[in-house]
Formats: sequence, structure tokens, C-alpha cells
Amino acid sequence: MINAKITSLHRPESPLPLVFDSPHSGRHYPDDFGFSCDFKALQKAEDNYVDDLFEMAPDYGGTLLCALFPRTYIDVNRAADDIDPDVLSEDWPFETNPSDRSHAGIGLIRRVVKPGMTVYNRKLYIKEVQQRIENYYKPYHDELAGLIEDSHYKFGQSWHINCHSMPQGRGMARSLARGAASRMPDFVLGDRDGTSCDIAFTHALRDFLKGQGYRVSINNPYRGVELVRRYADPATGRHSIQIEINKALYWDEEKNVNSSNYNALKSDIEKLIKYCADCVLANLSDMAAD
Repeated sequence: MINAKITSLHRPESPLPLVFDSPHSGRHYPDDFGFSCDFKALQKAEDNYVDDLFEMAPDYGGTLLCALFPRTYIDVNRAADDIDPDVLSEDWPFETNPSDRSHAGIGLIRRVVKPGMTVYNRKLYIKEVQQRIENYYKPYHDELAGLIEDSHYKFGQSWHINCHSMPQGRGMARSLARGAASRMPDFVLGDRDGTSCDIAFTHALRDFLKGQGYRVSINNPYRGVELVRRYADPATGRHSIQIEINKALYWDEEKNVNSSNYNALKSDIEKLIKYCADCVLANLSDMAAD
């Protein structure tokens, strides 16, 4: 039984078939987590305040779904069978398909919070993992799938923006402070190598962000994982794209607080949200004119 809400959902008054989700910004740590590592290290694994950066989505017709629980408890951006056997105290009773992420300790249930630091000082029981899947993982996916399918049913198309942040590259903050080119891009757009979203939409977002002065890459080094893969089918009008924001743009990773640039970035994210909505409206108008 869950004692608290596991998601927050923000709906617009006049919805477009535009759904944003922030699966990794949750800051409510369940009582049964049982981690043994340093709490500040867990916090650094959050996509810090991505939910807040995109909070204006409903003002432009977008629906915003956010996980309230942390990704280190269970990661909804992994397949349900992406289970690391080394995190379990007993054999999993069903088929598993651990990915390279699981082998690295960052699968469905995290084993390490950073290299050399494990999340737990013990292994987990099957019933613990099953409870997390049933009470957190499945409800999140059910809610997101319902929002996307409802949009597609009403409009014939849907656009899903999967929102994340990525750790800054080495020396990133110093490079930005000097105004010099940084090693890592400011934004990474992931459409699974052109298979999860209309490439014209991907390129439109890239060009818009570049027009705002940001460095943007596509599918390098992040191409999208489970939430983009599972809900995308461009051939039937279901478009899904991942967006990664470099934390150097808004977050002090040493102090784990907003940087002085936070409000400026949030303003630019609002412009991006509006641009997404304008693209969706233009596409719907084109469909209506056919």
C-alpha cells in the first residue's frame, strides 16, 4: 500500500496532444527505501528541478507528468525486466534481461550511486523489488501511456517530450563562466537514431535551441531509453523524443543548489515549450487542410 502520491499531474485547460514527463526529478524518498549510502550522493542522482523547469507546460496546452519518487528507488526509464542479479538476495522467479546499464549498477533497481559507492549494504528480497514495480513503476507507466493514448485518440497524433538533465562535463562550469566553448553540449535530443520521432520535429527543436545560443547534439551521447522507446511509433503518429539539459546551465553540483543562471534557463525552457506547442498546432493545421 502506498501512503503518498507517487506522481504529480498538471493538465491544461485546453490540451494539445503534447505530453511532457519528468521521470527522474522526484525528491520524495519512500520510508522503505533502506539505502545505506550518503544521502547527498543520492540527491546528486536526481534530475534536479527538471519538474520545475517545465512547470509552464500547461500554460501552452501541454500536459506535465512528474514522478515524485527518486530514480534511485526504482527507475521508470528502464525496462521492467532490466534487473541486475547482483542486487538480489535470491533468484528472480521470472525471466530477466539485464542491459549494460544493469551490469554497470544503474538498471531498474540501482546497485551503485556512483563508482565505488553502493546504494545498499545488503541485497534486496524479491518481494521488495516486486512491491516497487507494482506500486511505483507500473502506475507511472500506466498514467503516461493513458495520457499519450488519449491525446492520440482525440487528435490522431501525439507528441511526447521526455525531460531529463545530465551531469556537466569536466570543467564545464569553468568553461561557461569564461564564455568559452564547452566539451559537452548544452542540450542533447534523443530520438533513438530517428526511429522514435519525426525527424523534422527533432531538427526543428535543435534549430530553435541553437537559435537561442545553445550547443545542441542529437543522439550523442544520449539517444533515449525505455520511455521514448515504449511510447513511440511515428508511423502511426506517436512521436517521442528525449531532451537532456546540461546541469552546468542551472545547477551547482558541488553545493546541490540552483545556480545564478536558473531563472534565465527557466525562461528559455518556457520559450522551448511554447515552440513545441506552436509546432504541434502547425502540424494539426496541416492535417486539417489535407
